[in-house]
Amino acid sequence: MKKIQNYVTGNWVEGTGEGVPMFDAVTGDIVALSDTEGLNFEEILHYGRTKGGEKLRKMTFQERGNMLKSLALYLTKRKNQFYELSYRTGATKIDSWIDIEGGFGNLFANASLRKLFPNQSYHVEGDPIDLSRGGRFMAHHIMVPKRGVAVHINAFNFPVWGMLEKCASNWMAGVPAVVKPATNTSFLTEAVVREIIASGILPEGALQLITGSARTILDTVESQDVVTFTGSAATGKKLKAHKRILEESVPFNMEADSLNASVLGEDAVPGTPEFDLFIKEVRNEMTVKCGQKCTAIRRIIVPENLVEDVQIALGKALDKITIGDPRLKEVRMGALVSKDQVNEVKDCVQELAKTAQIVYGNLDTVETIGADAQKGAFLAPILLREDQPFTNLAVHEKEAFGPVSTIMPYKNLDEAITLAHMGKGSLVSSIATYNNKIATDYVVQAASHHGRILVINRDMAKESTGHGSPLPNLVHGGPGRAGGGEEMGGMRGIKHYLQRTAIQGSPTTLTEITGIYQQNADYKEAEQHPFKYHWEDIQPGMSLKTHNRTLTDTDIINFANVTWDHFYAHTDITSLDGSIFEKRTAHGYFIISAAAGLFVYPNKGPVAANYGLEECRFLRPLYHNDTIYVRLTCQQKIDRDVASAEHPSGIVKWYVEVFDALTHEKVAFATVLTMVEKKQTVFEELTTETITKYLKKLTPDTKPQWGIMTPQHMVEHLEFTYKIAAGDIQDFEIATPEKILEKVHNSLYNYEKFPKGTNFPLLETNTLAPLQHPDLETAITKLIEQRDKYLLYFEQHPEAVLKNIVFGHLNKYEWYLLERKHLNHHFEQFKLL
Repeated sequence: MKKIQNYVTGNWVEGTGEGVPMFDAVTGDIVALSDTEGLNFEEILHYGRTKGGEKLRKMTFQERGNMLKSLALYLTKRKNQFYELSYRTGATKIDSWIDIEGGFGNLFANASLRKLFPNQSYHVEGDPIDLSRGGRFMAHHIMVPKRGVAVHINAFNFPVWGMLEKCASNWMAGVPAVVKPATNTSFLTEAVVREIIASGILPEGALQLITGSARTILDTVESQDVVTFTGSAATGKKLKAHKRILEESVPFNMEADSLNASVLGEDAVPGTPEFDLFIKEVRNEMTVKCGQKCTAIRRIIVPENLVEDVQIALGKALDKITIGDPRLKEVRMGALVSKDQVNEVKDCVQELAKTAQIVYGNLDTVETIGADAQKGAFLAPILLREDQPFTNLAVHEKEAFGPVSTIMPYKNLDEAITLAHMGKGSLVSSIATYNNKIATDYVVQAASHHGRILVINRDMAKESTGHGSPLPNLVHGGPGRAGGGEEMGGMRGIKHYLQRTAIQGSPTTLTEITGIYQQNADYKEAEQHPFKYHWEDIQPGMSLKTHNRTLTDTDIINFANVTWDHFYAHTDITSLDGSIFEKRTAHGYFIISAAAGLFVYPNKGPVAANYGLEECRFLRPLYHNDTIYVRLTCQQKIDRDVASAEHPSGIVKWYVEVFDALTHEKVAFATVLTMVEKKQTVFEELTTETITKYLKKLTPDTKPQWGIMTPQHMVEHLEFTYKIAAGDIQDFEIATPEKILEKVHNSLYNYEKFPKGTNFPLLETNTLAPLQHPDLETAITKLIEQRDKYLLYFEQHPEAVLKNIVFGHLNKYEWYLLERKHLNHHFEQFKLL
């Protein structure tokens, strides 16, 4: 029997023992064996801390984010191969989609968080803190990657999502991971990890996989490590109390199964959309993943006068659930993970049934489609009713981790809240109501016991992700029985793997440490106007002092007339008595506008646009005849993604200080944002002279680095594209599909090379067209002539727009961008550059 392997210390290895069988949940057949015998866990953890950790810590948040995005795209292209394995865990197509593509979605979501972090390897958190009256001693907080490894001990129900929702956060933080999935479904985890390792996208050591038992893995964890656990509360408590965890003060995050409650509001009576939505939500949570979700609804809390209505409606909804082979389209619910799990669920139901009544389903009978109910781990949905939930407490203490839920009544909202609390902490709760007073009261009073609360009503129904769907940008975890942990939550999830440290020092020193200009730090006088620099060359602290400007009466009156801002302090000097103003006062926004007039560089350059204003303060009034000057200082740089028709750029925050020229007192300040283009260093700018020089290197025998073109074919191909660019050839249809044409068109503006081996749509694939010229020399001459014709065309028709078969309609500038990329592509192909 085949063994699945572990990926540790840079190698795929099998255990040295006999192995533990993993079963197909549908057929009962053995899928493979799991074996971790012989693995050295101390060595594995050390390898992760050193090999993977050193590389990840050096990467910036932008690099880590782009790494996750690349990995998500890579895995998404290969997603179909994982579904067949997922069916063997008992999951239906929709169950598998949640696990597989939901896991990949976590990578995408965390990748996008790079925009919220600085373009460096560590994070600067919060605002600076002035610790002295003189402003020369201050503090800030930084967060650096922990120098350990994240040990993830995951549950069986989400073998892909469970791994990636955690790893996405630790990788973004710069921390490597050792993943230990539940043995039952680790064969699916292994398949995904194989693709991840094969991609080469992650640094070696960033991910290791242990596919079976790892009972001693916590024996050698260290204080810089982070341990996360998802599973039963009983197991989690044992791990949390591990001697090594306590001795080393290792951060331990537990997410345990919980008795999540959903409440039907008193207003949500039969016939209302909220009642129908409630029934649908409960049915889904009972049957999706066969109820094997840590967020599934276990307790159905309804008004006592609606218990019968809910019971009947849920029965009808569950009647529509077909059970069987998850590969079949008509099947709505598959199998539990194993027969052991079925038996465990049955035992729990029997305990609950000592006081509660089974009102739907049968523990001993299940009808299946396309599968043998005896061989597979099948169980019908079970609905119980507990009429005395304040007296019979098993329903608040015992969880049947399967398609099982219990209805219980309440008299008023206070009782419903109390019942929700009696679960002693859960991952999620929900309430179906269209009454915002009921919603507010429930949320505020129940929030202390739940990690997330969903309010269900008709307004959000079409876009809701549902009661049981944790989202990457929301915290996932809960108090008490739910484990007391917290993961995901956007930036919050990443911060769990960072060490927060308070730093103190002078503003100048802290500017260098944080990469953010701190007030009262020394300025770095710019050698030229800061707006002349590209994004890469601007540094925090780079500063410019402007010349002076005197504010006149006429300036103030004209600004009032232009803006229609006729506030009395600016226009009616007879009304100043009793105010804080002494004379005609300049508008605050006029001061900012005048400051911009002093610091803005008028000529075209790398500054592409004004991006906004973040902060603005006016410290005292300025009057007519006051004179000001401005100090413009780079405060911070923030990287950004560009997908539209614009060149790669970043955001620069400029700290603008306005001073009274007479007293040198600061009278106003603002934070102004500009969009600044990045340097183009990828492509060589080619002229007729340099093109001719490079083409002289060509001989008929020059071999390409890729592709099948000969030198003359390449030259004639360039000539042909210049004919299109000059308008000589326009009788063709654009080949790029309309739905992606804008994205393809906008790619002309980026600084990325054309992929090697890209096929031109008008050429036959893997076939060389007949040559048009007698020899290479003639072809080069004709190419130069045709290029001159293209340049002349746009000189005479500067506003012209011509079709390109790949990139759509292009103007003069866009043809230039295409020419630059295209020439560089083919000149590199033949090693001319």
